[in-house]
Formats: sequence, structure tokens, C-alpha cells
Amino acid sequence: MTRLPGVILAGGLSRRMGGGDKGLINLGNKTILARVIDKIEPQVSALAININGDHSRFPKYPYSLIADSIDGFVGPLAGVLAGMDWAFKNNYEAIITLAADTPFLPDDLVERLAAFAERENSQITMASARDPITGEVRVHPTFSLWNVNLREDLRKELLAGTRKIIRWAERHELSYVEFKTKKPGEDPFFNINTPQDLIDAEDKLTNGLR
Repeated sequence: MTRLPGVILAGGLSRRMGGGDKGLINLGNKTILARVIDKIEPQVSALAININGDHSRFPKYPYSLIADSIDGFVGPLAGVLAGMDWAFKNNYEAIITLAADTPFLPDDLVERLAAFAERENSQITMASARDPITGEVRVHPTFSLWNVNLREDLRKELLAGTRKIIRWAERHELSYVEFKTKKPGEDPFFNINTPQDLIDAEDKLTNGLR
């Protein structure tokens, strides 16, 4: 599989952070979104950011800014569809999606998802991580590879009321890639949902996590 484009899902309402665009909150000397971009940009052939509302509130990024095509803030699946539509118009066969609030995401995310998808011939490949202490495996469905040819089925399901990523994905050829934790008990897909999460992220940054 050729090098893939990435789509950062930043179209949510951030209710647990009090609303607004949590990706634009500072973490250290950069915004959370800037840190996500720093991590993913070297891994992809092109980059788009899925946002909703007035685009002018975001910095002048040299990337495509794409809005949900389904109205009403219906969740991350709408962002996946927006990414698929953007990719289809630009002649891409697949996309990698990722969350906008995960500043410590893996440096080999795209490489491993793409290699596994090609090996397993899967339409959707999702990231997961196992806690080395508890053995618990957690799936991270917003970190996935999606074949663009699924876009019309996804559009139909969204219009019919489907909202859960896993529920829709399991109807297709789905596989999972397990990513190792960097430290015992630490999730490589740690995301910032609450003010306490932001404090924890600052601590991780202070302790050298990048």
C-alpha cells in the first residue's frame, strides 16, 4: 500500500473540557493540536483536519479543513465520512484517522496500520493497546485505517442513525493492531478529555514523554 493521507478528527464539542476547541489549548509551549500534527505529519502523504463551525478560529494551517457532511454533531463517524469524501475527491484509496487530543500518539501508527491492513486484506484496521500490568486490551477506534470505498455505506448508516464506530465497523472486514505501551500502565493513546487529563499530560511532558 502506498503512503496514506491522515485526517485529524477535531470536530467534537469538547463538553468535558467546558466546550470550545480543546485542540487549541496549550500543552507546554504548543497547542495540543500542534503536538498531534508534529507527530502525524512525518507519517502521512497529506493531512486534513476535520472541524465544524467557523474555520477562522483555527490558525492558518497549510492543510485542508473539512467539515462534517452530516449535520448535528453526530460523532466521530461523521468525521470519518468527511475524511473519506475528501480522500475520494483527491484520488486516495484509504485514509488514516486519529484524534485531535492525543499528543503522545505512536510514531509508527501509520506504518503499522497500513502494513497490517495490506497483510490481512482488511477494509478497516484499528489500533489497540494492552496494559502490561492488567493485560487488558483497549481498542482505539478513532485511530484506524479506512478504505474509502466504504463511504457510501457509512453515509447510509449515519443517515439511518448509526453512531457507534465499532458497531458499524464490525459489519465489514475488520482487523486490530496492538501497540505496545511505553511504560507499565501507560496508554500510548492517552487523550485529553478533562481538565485533570490536561494536568496529567503536563506531568507526562515534564517527565520526558513525547
